[in-house]
Amino acid sequence: MLVEKEKIKTIALKSELSAGDIYFLLSLEDPDEIKFLGEIAYALKKDHVSNTVFFRGLIEFSNICTKDCFYCGIRKSNDLPRRFLMTKQEIVDAAIFAHSNHYGSVVLQSGERADGMFTGFVCDVVRTIKDKTEGKLGITLSCGEQNDETYKMFFAAGAHRYLLRIESSDREFYKMLHPSDRHHDFDTRLNCLRSLKEIGYQVGTGVMVGLPFQNREHLVKDLLFLKQIDADMVGLGPYIEHSQTPLYGYRDQLWPQQERLIMTLKMIAILRILMKDINIASATALQAIDGFGRERALKFGANIIMPGLTPRVHRKDYLLYEDKPCIDEDREECKDCLEIRIKLAGDKIGYDTWGDSKHFINRNHKTHLYV
Repeated sequence: MLVEKEKIKTIALKSELSAGDIYFLLSLEDPDEIKFLGEIAYALKKDHVSNTVFFRGLIEFSNICTKDCFYCGIRKSNDLPRRFLMTKQEIVDAAIFAHSNHYGSVVLQSGERADGMFTGFVCDVVRTIKDKTEGKLGITLSCGEQNDETYKMFFAAGAHRYLLRIESSDREFYKMLHPSDRHHDFDTRLNCLRSLKEIGYQVGTGVMVGLPFQNREHLVKDLLFLKQIDADMVGLGPYIEHSQTPLYGYRDQLWPQQERLIMTLKMIAILRILMKDINIASATALQAIDGFGRERALKFGANIIMPGLTPRVHRKDYLLYEDKPCIDEDREECKDCLEIRIKLAGDKIGYDTWGDSKHFINRNHKTHLYV
């Protein structure tokens, strides 16, 4: 065990990790060695982004989606959820709650739509939130694939971060997760990420861990991809099945949930070693497996938590996966619970600050120095 811990430490000190290094760390199974990996990642987090955790108030404002991804509970072909689009006032009220309770930022998340009515609505909402909070509330959008013009409109309205998960960086595996048509194209998604960066967003992406037929080689490739595209923020979450999706038919191929949880924690720790100054979200899905899953992720290097701000009446209809936690909590309960949990984890909360990605800031500072 001592030999393995020395190897873990040696790898963590490298300036660049090879695919073999990452595979070795992902293959750790001894609880003490995994804990040691987490301790290294947590120390790096403290050194490079501090032990401050930033809130991103999550407003899931619509479950109307034009996509049919095989893993997602709000996919177009699932006719069970009640489809909804929150009113502008409902969304703005949720954002004002975030601002009044000293959250620095909100995330506006929805199913994927690209029609003019929808994109105009989003721009109007973003501008209104900026106006009502005097520009003090940071805004992240997660509204899927759009064209460059729409991304520029969102940016001009006041959004400065955008989250678009790649889900898998392996082209062939990506195809297994989506219908084979022009609406579910790997290159389109990749080009969207590139466009977002060129426009000036802080760009977030991420992958699911523990999908059917996924292996460690896929996950190694995912981590190297995140490094290659130079992401500013990343969300890594365990895959949790939904009975109204095609992938549910392959549930017998899944790793046990506890194994998916541990693998996600290892992914978070390795990512912190690979990209020391990025923002890493502690996914709500972790708590669906382990009541303290999100806190454990903080101890493995995550520094972002997304308290739910979606009105309770809509939460049960925004289920990307089943057994989603906290759908019966109101905003105040969610806030109080997370404040306690973060303090128990030994971290502090960054109130009244956007909590921008230091990776984004550092990269742009270097660009300004040398251009």
